[in-house]
Amino acid sequence: MSTSAAESDGYLSGFGNEFASEALPGALPVGQNSPQRCAYGLYAEQFSGTAFTAPRAANRRSWLYRIRPAVTHQPFAPYAHRLLDERSNESRVAPNQLRWDPLAIPVHPTDFVDGLVPMAAGGSLEAATGCSVYLFAANRSMQQRFFYDADGELLIVPQLGTLIVDTELGRIHLSPQEIAVIPRGLRFRVGLGQEHARGYICENHGAPFRLPDLGPIGSNGLANARDFLTPRARYEDLDESCELIGKFTGALWTATMAHSPLDVVAWHGNYAPYKYDLRRFNALGSISYDHPDPSIFLVLHSPSDTPGTSNIDFVVFPPRWLAMENTFRPPWFHRNVANEFMGLICGVYDAKSTGFLPGGSSLHHCMSGHGPDAATFDKATAADTSVPARIADTMAFMFESRSVLKAAVTALKGTPRLQDDYMTHWLGLKKHFDPARP
Repeated sequence: MSTSAAESDGYLSGFGNEFASEALPGALPVGQNSPQRCAYGLYAEQFSGTAFTAPRAANRRSWLYRIRPAVTHQPFAPYAHRLLDERSNESRVAPNQLRWDPLAIPVHPTDFVDGLVPMAAGGSLEAATGCSVYLFAANRSMQQRFFYDADGELLIVPQLGTLIVDTELGRIHLSPQEIAVIPRGLRFRVGLGQEHARGYICENHGAPFRLPDLGPIGSNGLANARDFLTPRARYEDLDESCELIGKFTGALWTATMAHSPLDVVAWHGNYAPYKYDLRRFNALGSISYDHPDPSIFLVLHSPSDTPGTSNIDFVVFPPRWLAMENTFRPPWFHRNVANEFMGLICGVYDAKSTGFLPGGSSLHHCMSGHGPDAATFDKATAADTSVPARIADTMAFMFESRSVLKAAVTALKGTPRLQDDYMTHWLGLKKHFDPARP
């Protein structure tokens, strides 16, 4: 086995840029994409994430120069997965608010693929709309096996432990409070930097994530393009039997290969994986009164076919100052058209005093009321809003979609993680109405 030199590790900064990277000098052709003979005896292969005729600004594709083309593998056969095989959702969905405890670390050897746990899904794989949400927990690295997802791009949010994500286009080191996006169809392997790891995944079936427009905010703020990092070229020349697992139409499939699929020596284009440190998010807020809409915490946006309506929004709630006077500072009670799946990476979420734990998750359906629990309401209404307050040591996030996110069967039945008493956290909200006291 030979692997590219360590000095080719590293990152390229920017979002959606036309990058170019090579692990060997001269591996990238000059002046054309598919020369008759590539340097070093490589194969040229285009990797497209959008239709060929997509507008130039929206077109996503990369050219890969690799040791063998991606087509060199044996036929696929079904791959048995104890939870994904039960991925069907309930035909009817109750509009109840749901919350789960964190996923337990596996007892038996379990890697990233076998540690996937479906939580909710909405939209249509076939129509390329909506998303699916998973948790993962693993206690070993993927060994001689690789994964790709044809059903959507993957937004990976680690909560516990570090990940080493080796992709066809390079290596990404990923820690809690960082995220990574793996393009639809890209092959990769997940290794563990520590004894075990746990986190969340949003599988985006629709348009690729992009940075949102800033409108009246101007040219700066929220997530800055320069803080997104794309890996440099790094290859493996491994002539050994490997397993390739693919996800297609909701099912997993397995095929054998006689070599590692991570054999891309050079590449250029804008269809590539990237990482982002959530701690670099430039949070904005009100400095006069009122609690702004959560759209000011938008990191990544997947647009839908309806202007102004998202396929998916990825929102983060980081440490920040609250300075609004005469204002209820926590998130207000609300019902809205979005379906919200929340997770907590660390600390305490400011709208929930108890029960929402790091590694836990919640699901609030379209038009189902939600907001702060009784204890948080009482504390906020008694607070002195003449002085600013610091929300520190926290990192929460939300996958928000216009598609109804139906909880998976495995998330509703037979799991002790589902909190049956979640609704009681609001039942302590008292009646304060008095028509005689304005």
